[in-house]
Amino acid sequence: MIKNLKLLTVLFLALTIQSCSNNDDDDYDMVPKTIFEQVATSSNYSSLAYALQKTGLYTAFDGSNANDVYTLFAPNNMAFSRFLMESGFSNIDDVPVSVLKKVLLNHAIEGEVTYRDFETGYYTSAAQYINGDSMRNLSMHIEQVNMRVTLNGESRITQGNVYATNGVIHAVDRVVPIPTIVTFAIADKGLTNLLIALTRPDLTADFASILSTNLGTDPAPFTVFAPTDQAFIDLLVELGVQSLNDIDEPTLKSTLTYHVIGGTNAYSTDLSDNLELNTLGGPITANITGGATLTDGNNRVSNIVAVDIQADNGVIHVIDKVILPN
Repeated sequence: MIKNLKLLTVLFLALTIQSCSNNDDDDYDMVPKTIFEQVATSSNYSSLAYALQKTGLYTAFDGSNANDVYTLFAPNNMAFSRFLMESGFSNIDDVPVSVLKKVLLNHAIEGEVTYRDFETGYYTSAAQYINGDSMRNLSMHIEQVNMRVTLNGESRITQGNVYATNGVIHAVDRVVPIPTIVTFAIADKGLTNLLIALTRPDLTADFASILSTNLGTDPAPFTVFAPTDQAFIDLLVELGVQSLNDIDEPTLKSTLTYHVIGGTNAYSTDLSDNLELNTLGGPITANITGGATLTDGNNRVSNIVAVDIQADNGVIHVIDKVILPN
């Protein structure tokens, strides 16, 4: 009886050890190490470790500066392979260093944020928007629903809270995409109606493609005033229609153009009283006294309720009323 009990105990321990080792995302050493040491000693994250070394970014995560504390979203080797394939690269060495550096920095936010601390909203990544003398950190949209965390609408945390001496690591199943204006329209569930409007099949302008234009290609960068879902609901009531599909194509197309400025990345600090803004549809007026607002040609006033959501090809400011053409 005692021998059988001992045998069962040994078998149980063996199965337990085997089951733990089969999870690739559990390949981190539990001994206290820096973020880079954790990554470099984890076999399933060798691509990430190599990329950090190739770009020299490992120094930000190796603890050499005591003030550097980060939250790192770590793509595994499979995620890196998928990124390379989708981007048309054969291997990491084929990726231009400047591109690779931006991709990697887009996986880090300053400070330590544990898994349970994530709330739905915008965070600031370590990657930067750079256009001439203009330089700003990119935003990152994080959605937390029932303890399921998604980054920029695509990358999901598969293992959280791998602690390091200089921060924390969260393993992710995909490389976090560098965001465009459209990335945030897709990821932010508060902008769902805007996405529906932008992608309506009968529109003669392909707004989704236009607002995905890479920085450096005309008409990027963009400044976009993005109406909330409630703003679109209020618009339907104002127009006396049931859905966005009931708005005729010329009116919807014209309306959307009034929410986009081409060729500029205008921050909230660039706004002033009685400032005329030349949108793709026509002029509107900004004011900041008593709170930032936009006034269209019909004297309808929209409040700017969120500002400076930075994408790689422009910036978004959220408004609470849809701007209408004259």
